[in-house]
Amino acid sequence: MAFDSVRIEKGMYHVPGKSFTQVLEELDPSRNYVGTEYEGLDAFQRQLKRFHIKVAGANSDVLEKFYSTSDSAALFPEYVSRAIKTGIEETNLLPNVIASTTNIVGMDYRSVVSNPADSEKELRAVSEGDVIPTTTVSTKENLVQLTKRGRMLVASYEALKYQRLDLFTVMLRQIGSYIAKQQFADAMTTVLQGDGNDNPAEVITTASAGVLTYADLLALWNAMGAYELNTIVASPDMMLKMLAIEEFKNPNTGINFQGTGRLNNPLGANFIKSDALSTGTIVGLDKRFALEMVVASDVAVEYDKLIDRQLERAAISCTAGFSKIFDEASVALHLQA
Repeated sequence: MAFDSVRIEKGMYHVPGKSFTQVLEELDPSRNYVGTEYEGLDAFQRQLKRFHIKVAGANSDVLEKFYSTSDSAALFPEYVSRAIKTGIEETNLLPNVIASTTNIVGMDYRSVVSNPADSEKELRAVSEGDVIPTTTVSTKENLVQLTKRGRMLVASYEALKYQRLDLFTVMLRQIGSYIAKQQFADAMTTVLQGDGNDNPAEVITTASAGVLTYADLLALWNAMGAYELNTIVASPDMMLKMLAIEEFKNPNTGINFQGTGRLNNPLGANFIKSDALSTGTIVGLDKRFALEMVVASDVAVEYDKLIDRQLERAAISCTAGFSKIFDEASVALHLQA
């Protein structure tokens, strides 16, 4: 098969604008394997087959298998990257709050803003010859703040060479989980404090000190105005308080929560419990219009160190930031002290 003759080298990680797998796919297109035993595998997975490297399961290979040849060693950073991305995907709550994702090249990005007045939101009838009402879209005053999040992988080849890849994958997935949780915290910080363009979230407080009632949640719903309250993010203590509210105790809610872990609530919103919010905080938002995620780099792995120096120290990181799209699409509720 063609993939047996592909020359793999670390320079494939340096191609501008292309991932390692994309470069590999150009040399060994997956379309050539339709109808064969390799259909359904991408170019990287076929290389694992080529070198008989099994990365999952009780009978997975030891890490040393990657370093049996120079070609197979060049596959190791991609394996690390994929394991970390799996951990991110397993933990990632961002799809529940992000309306749009923008990938950029570089570190400078200025988003756009459109905050029309109430009168400008009306699509009133326009008579012949009249001027059509306008909606103004402009760039924001300040750049989106991008934050690099990551971990330093520190280990010697000697310490790990006999370690089964299945367990090592679990460790890498945990790093991905840490990254996902921190990025979600960054998103919530942007909602609450704004994105540097003088646009913090509107804050309402509970009617009674230390008490959360259904009426407080209705006030949150009402504060959304014309936007839909379809997502509620709550700190752990506030999630417990919500579950204790009488309106959330109906039998259907209990059965659904016990059976699926998902809350069926009177407000109809998707509930997310997150320690990214400080005690006594709830964030309500319309995920269709609230946040833009700006990604400057996907999961990046210091491939030279993983290939040439056989682990030792390698930085694993990704760089992203968040920008509010429509300020009124998110509201915060704080428990009155």
